[in-house]
Amino acid sequence: MSFFRERMELVLAGLLLASLILVTPRISESDAIEYFSYLPSLVFDGDLDFEDEYTHFYEEDPEARQGFKETFLDRSTATGLKLNFGPVGTAVLWSPFYLATHAVVRGDGMGQPYRSAVSLASAIYAAVGLFLSYRLGRRFAPPFVTFVAVVALWWATPVAYYMYVAPGMSHACSLFAVSLFFSLWPWAARRSVAHWAVWGASAGLMALVREQDLFFALAALVAASRWDVTSGLKRLVVFGATTLAVFAPQLLVYEVLNGRPFPSPHVQDKMAWYSPHFFEVLFSPEHGLFFWSPILLAFLGGGLALLRRQREAGLVLLVGFLSQVYISGAVESWTQAGAFGSRRFVGATAIFAVWGAVGLALIEPKLTRAGVAAVASLFVFWNVSLMMQFGLGLMDRQRLVWSEVGHNTVHEVPRQLGSVLGRYLVSRKELIKSGREGQ
Repeated sequence: MSFFRERMELVLAGLLLASLILVTPRISESDAIEYFSYLPSLVFDGDLDFEDEYTHFYEEDPEARQGFKETFLDRSTATGLKLNFGPVGTAVLWSPFYLATHAVVRGDGMGQPYRSAVSLASAIYAAVGLFLSYRLGRRFAPPFVTFVAVVALWWATPVAYYMYVAPGMSHACSLFAVSLFFSLWPWAARRSVAHWAVWGASAGLMALVREQDLFFALAALVAASRWDVTSGLKRLVVFGATTLAVFAPQLLVYEVLNGRPFPSPHVQDKMAWYSPHFFEVLFSPEHGLFFWSPILLAFLGGGLALLRRQREAGLVLLVGFLSQVYISGAVESWTQAGAFGSRRFVGATAIFAVWGAVGLALIEPKLTRAGVAAVASLFVFWNVSLMMQFGLGLMDRQRLVWSEVGHNTVHEVPRQLGSVLGRYLVSRKELIKSGREGQ
């Protein structure tokens, strides 16, 4: 069993490493420009004035980035600087790759080598996050079903898209940070207060990458309930202190940009804290998580089974998941229209990995391993089909239109699959560009 477990780990690690050739080295989306701009601004200018960086990106493609100009170049913050809604954590994680690249090329910090470096960094962080998710899932299920669950999540949810097609976004780094957080979860009673300090630091990193990921830290309230009131409060205080210490750089960024240690009012004004779209986030036929990625609805059954078998573990993961449903439902842009899939849940991959592993372990005796792999493959085909349709402009990028998606999945995708894969491997930038122009 030990040999089989190690073999599964090696196979997964090998697949993740080999997949790095799929990375599209680009910084294109508005969010990606915001995350990236921290690096040249801080490294080369020593400030948080993004006007030069934003101007550089706008002038590369003025027609396509007119909306970007209106939001980020034509407006300023209360302190006279340019807006940046993106937290600094993604740039922090990218920085070793960015600085190493600069040590070699000695460029201006904006060129393709730097963009390639941070794109590769995102894919590497996501790969590590998937590996950590596998390790976490192994606490609750055998190696084979955990392996299948992780590979399925990799290719049957938006994870692959944000690893390889849009690595300039924060979601790949979020996957890493959240997976690290749940991997450090003090699931054993012997875990010390010092371990809680480290766990809190990982929560701070989550928030530094994506502020809404801090809500995953509500799981600490469940974990603390194992102890008496005094011991539990002591651990929570230490947890909170280290969380704040790691998150503190973001508060400084807020202060410089906005004149106060809080996010931009443009962000806060889009929040409704009673989460009016809580259920739509999951069940909207046009935008819902379970329609974009139906495998996650199947994996939810494993989460409910875990809740019955191991109450604390089940509650920790369920609270973490529901926290993201809540915060996603509180945002005005809850539909995530224009993005591929329910991208705000990419960070929750570690939770889904455990649920999927537990669920697959329950059905494996009835389906056999071949059956489990076959079922997972169906979900993978669905997601790859959506990726193709989204990338080629064959679908409405604002929502799922089932007549279009169904027709394309049956008729267009099988016909073009081989050609698209070949073009992606040889000339992926041109493929992506042609798809967007065709929209």
